Amino acid sequence: MKTQNEIIKQGYDALINSLGVADTIGFIQYFSPGEGDYTKERHRWGKPRSFNASLYKSPNFNYGDSPVACCPLRVPF
Repeated sequence: MKTQNEIIKQGYDALINSLGVADTIGFIQYFSPGEGDYTKERHRWGKPRSFNASLYKSPNFNYGDSPVACCPLRVPF
């Protein structure tokens, strides 16, 4: 009889062989319950902002190094 750990390892191996690593992670995350209460905790995170806004507010960001610095159009990255 297999131990619980052996069964779990065999299951992970089967998923990885069938789906690949990235899709196995997605599959497992789909069934993971997570934790916390989004509706109660979301006010702590502040107003949502775009990736660009987050990048520009970063203390390590140099606008001159930005791929959008040379052109007036917003280029998604």
